[in-house]
Amino acid sequence: MLRTPTGGAPHGGTAGPAASAARLVSIGTVLTTLREEFPEVTISKIRFLEAEGLVEPRRTPSGYRKFSTEDVERLGRILRLQRDHYLPLKVIREQLDALDRGEQIRIPAPAVPGESVDPAVPSPLHGEGERPAVARVGRAELIAAAEVDEVRLVEWESYGLICEAPGGGFDAEAVTVARLIADLGRFGLEPRHLRAMKAAADREAGLVEQVVAPLRRHRNPQTRTHAEATTRELAGLCVRLHEALVQTALGVRLH
Repeated sequence: MLRTPTGGAPHGGTAGPAASAARLVSIGTVLTTLREEFPEVTISKIRFLEAEGLVEPRRTPSGYRKFSTEDVERLGRILRLQRDHYLPLKVIREQLDALDRGEQIRIPAPAVPGESVDPAVPSPLHGEGERPAVARVGRAELIAAAEVDEVRLVEWESYGLICEAPGGGFDAEAVTVARLIADLGRFGLEPRHLRAMKAAADREAGLVEQVVAPLRRHRNPQTRTHAEATTRELAGLCVRLHEALVQTALGVRLH
């Protein structure tokens, strides 16, 4: 699991040829490594972050991407800042540029349950091994995280792609969904195109619920706890199978 205090080497940094070659890995290997901490990350997400200039992998003469250890660490920091602090890419880029210059950075603290994130309130960067509390964010924070506007969010809600959690606010999964919808929108995919994906996800969730429902109803507390772990594992497997099926259908090679 990636847990490093560094932000990756400055762009353009060099190392000895033998040392650099030994550390270079393919985008498929990067995906496997990152998924230990970020199960939802995809090849498309990594390529999008590259297109936004947040990471610059090397290219082989045949055009294959090759990532260094510093690149992987940098990607981990980017994903962590998005997940834990709901920062837009513009702010993340500024944070990384400051780190590359050797400056000390301060980022907004994650919200605690029942509170929203206030981007204007800075706090020290979390130390090694610390995990922020699970938070819900308000509409403004979700809009900032997905880098869209209120009109676009309302449209997503009208198609059932995004909805507030019981009691108000949006949970971490909603933030992830919003970012992915926004990313797909940059390729011209509209909410109406994504209804089939939402319907498929609902059906997959129903299958998972059928498997874990007997465990949830069990009298043994340990068995009920196991049901939650089983739910997460099945959900992860469904996501990976879905991606593999799409990649197979398209004949896409991971490079």
